[in-house]
Amino acid sequence: MRKVQLKNGLRVVMEQIPTCRSVSFGIWVKTGSRDERPEENGISHFIEHMLFKGTERFDAKDIAEQFDAIGGNVNAFTSKEYTCYYAKVLDEHLPIAVDVLSDMFFNSLFDETELSKEKNVILEEISMYEDTPDDIVHDLVTEAAYGSHPLAYPILGTEERLSRMTSSTLQAYMKENYTLENTVISVAGNIDDQVLDLIERHFGDFNRSGGRNTIHMPEFLGDLRYRKKKTEQNHICLSFQGLPIDDPRQYAMVLLNNALGGGMSSRLFQEIREKRGLAYSVYSYHSSHADSGLFTVYAGTAPKQTKDVLELTKQILRDVSIQGLTESELRKGKEQLKGSLILSLESTGSRMNRLGKNELMLGKHYTLDEMIERIEAVEMEDVRYVLDWMFEKPFSLAMVGASDRVINGIRRDELVLSGTN
Repeated sequence: MRKVQLKNGLRVVMEQIPTCRSVSFGIWVKTGSRDERPEENGISHFIEHMLFKGTERFDAKDIAEQFDAIGGNVNAFTSKEYTCYYAKVLDEHLPIAVDVLSDMFFNSLFDETELSKEKNVILEEISMYEDTPDDIVHDLVTEAAYGSHPLAYPILGTEERLSRMTSSTLQAYMKENYTLENTVISVAGNIDDQVLDLIERHFGDFNRSGGRNTIHMPEFLGDLRYRKKKTEQNHICLSFQGLPIDDPRQYAMVLLNNALGGGMSSRLFQEIREKRGLAYSVYSYHSSHADSGLFTVYAGTAPKQTKDVLELTKQILRDVSIQGLTESELRKGKEQLKGSLILSLESTGSRMNRLGKNELMLGKHYTLDEMIERIEAVEMEDVRYVLDWMFEKPFSLAMVGASDRVINGIRRDELVLSGTN
């Protein structure tokens, strides 16, 4: 891995992988839904869409054809804390990818006609999301955890707020947030030193500085949210306070998640699905942000089984909160984590993603050997620390379903560990 700065200060991180013939190239911008003001909610995602809608050189069809003609892929995504525009192409076609993506980044037109059409596309995306209750519940539980904090804003925004956005609104937000300080270029694949000349040629004149500094740490609230919806299943999430992205005990949290609900051999999957057949989908995950995190358990089950699934989930969580993990779970989890880590680094896309996200969010990078060393260094006391932190406060609870009768009777403080700080 190599990190350099262009003459204008733009950060570039790159990794040469001479054994492959592809290159993944990404433009990472440190702005997402948590950076938005209430009236702007959805604007980061809207900008992401509009950068594909045409420049002075390429219209939307031209952009697609440029990549189709070389057998490459181009796409983008928006998260709560960053936006990424990326392409994966054959090494010989990297100049085309950099040319087109940089043109989109600097010279998108934000044409009002295209803007109006894309608003409707996003409204359809929101409608599709509203038809997916097992997606809605994850946003609901984030709102139960963080209330009105920007981390609880939906990435897609709302119809009301989108309807008020104009071309000038989007360009003003972009001018304020798409700055040198907020931007990282990430490249991984069959590259050589000439890639720096290529990036300098297309990004060397980038000189927009400044930007907002509006983020503030959320308070974990442990509230309840319910969305009434006619569904065949009740979709349930329980969330506990987690760890920020730079916390040294991140790997302890990942090992805990693997044991609880991160795979088919996990406690939740085995007890709820395999032994009792009460749910098809049951799992847990940990999401980290710059200053906070959430540990979340999800289950989808029939209304008549909801009470049993909730009781079982709480019992499994109560057991691990008191007793911790077993030595076998810790050892198996380490091997599982090392294996998934190594396998995840076998594509140029995953390496580009890791480089870009680490530089943008952490400003530092670890080698594979260093990461494995950190995994091996996790002790039971690290897992104990994580558990004490998770169960220090009442959990947040959210459900999407036809009736909230079952969740209304739940005490969200019943898993709080006594005697923790």
